[in-house]
Amino acid sequence: MTDDEVPSFLTALGIPGIADAHVHFLPDALQQAVWRWFDQLTPPWPVAYRTSADERLATLARLGVRHHTALAYAHRPGMLGFLNDHTLGLAATWPTVIPTFTIYPEPGVAAETARCLAAGGRAVKVHLQVGGFDATDPLLDDSWSQLQERGTPVILHAGAVADGSGNEQWCGPAPVRRLLRKFPDLRLVVAHLGAPDYDAFVTLAEQHPGVWLDTAMVFTDPPYLGPAPAHLVGRLAALGDRIVFGSDFPTIPHALAAQVSGLVGLGLGEDWLRGVIWHNGLRLFGL
Repeated sequence: MTDDEVPSFLTALGIPGIADAHVHFLPDALQQAVWRWFDQLTPPWPVAYRTSADERLATLARLGVRHHTALAYAHRPGMLGFLNDHTLGLAATWPTVIPTFTIYPEPGVAAETARCLAAGGRAVKVHLQVGGFDATDPLLDDSWSQLQERGTPVILHAGAVADGSGNEQWCGPAPVRRLLRKFPDLRLVVAHLGAPDYDAFVTLAEQHPGVWLDTAMVFTDPPYLGPAPAHLVGRLAALGDRIVFGSDFPTIPHALAAQVSGLVGLGLGEDWLRGVIWHNGLRLFGL
């Protein structure tokens, strides 16, 4: 499947489009810095959608993405207001953008969380490896409590990526289990099906009804995140009402269509696909 073929595939499937839980929209200078980081990786990591923000928004619309997040994340203190103003501002301008914000363990994060929720925030991005922090840092307790009370989905990157960035000690299923012991009713959306810890995170989703999974960059061809977890397909079928489509657009080394065709290739049927690609995302984000 090519990008040009995605809209007709969605029509044939009987859904109006894609609800994408894993789309990044960083401020331009920060986005360019992220792309420079990917440029120096070995082996190379080509960026498939290296265009301006307006062009990327138009590309998503052309592909049939009707709702999508605008994920951003902090790697040091002092960034929250800047990032959240950017992503919430996008949502105020573009109706396809789900109002998204981020949190980071620093003084004032509880007030910033309350501000973003009051401004209509419907999704939160947390990246443990890039942020380099413990999910159970006491500075985040008030924020987690607010998000738990609201049922706000948290797109959580908890898997360690072997790209030389370090911070693996904050990643994996153990910190997430500790977080859920403190806040058992959090609604967590584990990014990339928890890669590379697929088995542990699928088990976590089976054990916790508030844990969801997104599909970003998993089951694509070629498999850039390592071997696809084909042995889990049966369990993913059973979790179908808590799996949402994710693309990781724009910094992906393949067409967005590769994510769509990869899910089709699992052979889990049209009802499962309709849920993952469209209906589950609407339900998750209250759209």
